[in-house]
Amino acid sequence: MAKTNYTFEKRQKEIAKKQKKEEKRQRKIAPQDERPENDQPPPPVDKVSDI
Repeated sequence: MAKTNYTFEKRQKEIAKKQKKEEKRQRKIAPQDERPENDQPPPPVDKVSDI
């Protein structure tokens, strides 16, 4: 009967976790880079209700 290689499985989990964390970090950084500094959100629009 073959012996399981727990260290290999553990290392694979660590690599996957590290990669996921890096992807999350990249997603957090990306929106900030795309937005120009002088770009401001549009002013709020007041809704007028018809009565």
